[in-house]
Amino acid sequence: MELGDGAGWSADLAWGLLLIVLNVLFHAISLGLINKDVASRLGGSLQHWHHVLLSLCVVGGTALSTAILHAIEVSSWAAAYQFLGTLPNRRSAMLYSMNAMTSYGHVNLYLAPRWQMMGSLEALNGWILFGLTTAFLFTIVQKAWSSHSGRIEH
Repeated sequence: MELGDGAGWSADLAWGLLLIVLNVLFHAISLGLINKDVASRLGGSLQHWHHVLLSLCVVGGTALSTAILHAIEVSSWAAAYQFLGTLPNRRSAMLYSMNAMTSYGHVNLYLAPRWQMMGSLEALNGWILFGLTTAFLFTIVQKAWSSHSGRIEH
């Protein structure tokens, strides 16, 4: 089968689109839960320096939480690659998936031509997820700073 043969891409296109939808839904729900936790932590009244420390912890914890979300999402793609037999082992599947998701590169790991569309769709999924995370982290930092500056004025 040649790369230009669109008929060969139906399986990886279907898998890729399904994984994009599931990962974006999982990501959005998880960000909502993290946001709820952040709002509850930033809502109480604290002394100034306690609030600054709490804000830093909340932003750091949020960054760690989103990194864990991305690791779970990378793992879902790696599991699909393994299930489909596209890569020889779990380590290769994780490495390939992390490289595709971050658009870093594939470190001498390649999918067979039949599955290459799926790898490209994972890169697209990475852009979507990292965009959501960037917007979310920006919002969390704004909340932390605004709740911190509001306390300074009182």
